[in-house]
Amino acid sequence: MRLKARVGAWLCAAAALVATAGVASAADKVILLLNWYNYGEHAPFYLGIDKGHFAKEGIDLEIQEGRGSGVTVQATAAGSATFGYADFGTMVKAAVKGAPIKAVGVMLQKSPMAAEGFADKNIRTPKDVIGKTVVSTPGDSFSQLWPALLKVNGIDEKQVKVISGDAATKRNAVISGQADFLLGNVNDQKPLIEEATGKPVHAMLFADFGVNTVNGAFITRPDLLASNRDLVERFLRAAQKSVEEAKQNPEAAVDAMLKVNPKAGKRETLLASWTVTVPLLHTALTQNKPALWTDPKDVSGTLDILSKYSGVEVDPAQVDKFYTNDFLPK
Repeated sequence: MRLKARVGAWLCAAAALVATAGVASAADKVILLLNWYNYGEHAPFYLGIDKGHFAKEGIDLEIQEGRGSGVTVQATAAGSATFGYADFGTMVKAAVKGAPIKAVGVMLQKSPMAAEGFADKNIRTPKDVIGKTVVSTPGDSFSQLWPALLKVNGIDEKQVKVISGDAATKRNAVISGQADFLLGNVNDQKPLIEEATGKPVHAMLFADFGVNTVNGAFITRPDLLASNRDLVERFLRAAQKSVEEAKQNPEAAVDAMLKVNPKAGKRETLLASWTVTVPLLHTALTQNKPALWTDPKDVSGTLDILSKYSGVEVDPAQVDKFYTNDFLPK
């Protein structure tokens, strides 16, 4: 009887130990809210899940599609998402107004913003837009920086005709010939127009003509940075590894996205989208740095542009107020 009692006690203790270990090793549930519906730019995040990079860091990652950077910033600041992936400039505008939000890593350090039209329109430099018709969405990040591009390159806004429309309307206006070009992201609109028409599209990047703003950033609440540094570091370690691997294996990244969301788009279009994204991952100041690490000078330059052209009351020297590299792998 004593032996049975001892065996029973040992079994109970072992069961309790296993249960405790299970609780201790339970993965942290993390929600990443994207800036928009799935397109090629987001492929690395799905590759990270597929390859187990987030799981190895003790993170159960759920990716949610977004409805624009503004919405993503608001939701993340409110705590509805653990991390957001959004346009850095949009985040700064919210932070200046008091939103508790900060960027901890930037994936797109060269802006994807571009003037995009069919190649035969021959829009290669800012001077080529004179006398042309552009379609844009009033109030969005592209239309806010468009005047900056014109001013920096000595062009009067009156020299370009402007018509308005949302994302789908902009594509249709270019496809139908109502507009010569649109304002949009090179890794979003360009592949979609080429898919729809089979015709080559040229994208004139704002960044190549004096207006570069760091763009796709991982953002979160400052209170999370203070209360759970370990989680932030683990998330960024997995994210960084995922981006680096997606650079080396674009096909696997796109396939990982389609595995989770088969309706994300055509494989070849998503692949084209990620392919044109890769050159945007670094600036001249970060070419020899790992993904996500951002030079303070690039952030300061972004703040300067926002201050001069987007009506944002911000000091370009206050980089630390909006961005930090401190949680990235050393």
